[in-house]
Amino acid sequence: MSDPAALAALHARCFTVPRPWTGTEFADLLAGQGAFLLTRAEGFLLGRALAGEAELLTLAVDPDSRRRGAGRALLAEFAASARLMGADTAFLEVAAGNVAARALYAAGGWLEAGRRPRYYGPAEDAIVMRLDLTAPQEGS
Repeated sequence: MSDPAALAALHARCFTVPRPWTGTEFADLLAGQGAFLLTRAEGFLLGRALAGEAELLTLAVDPDSRRRGAGRALLAEFAASARLMGADTAFLEVAAGNVAARALYAAGGWLEAGRRPRYYGPAEDAIVMRLDLTAPQEGS
């Protein structure tokens, strides 16, 4: 699943807030420096790593396949890939109201580092989360 249109279709099944990304947006992000795509049959993770830092841009797991370990596996692969690309810290933004995603990230060692008011619109803040990639990772 590396076709931008297929990524956009799954993203649209997973997100309304933030709004789903288009195929063109995925193509542009994938063409960017340091971008990497991790895929599984159930979903994907798009990240990038530059100058010692990584950013988890989006994680999408098919709603019919959730709570079976795909998200956890993609997060572990993200951490390993980011470390191989020279990153020692990773960041992400998650909608404050997305309790399931926040719990998944917290279980993976991500810590809340801040808040971006109204990041996803007037009614939805983003929680900034940080992962220390130099610390031992679960399963390492």
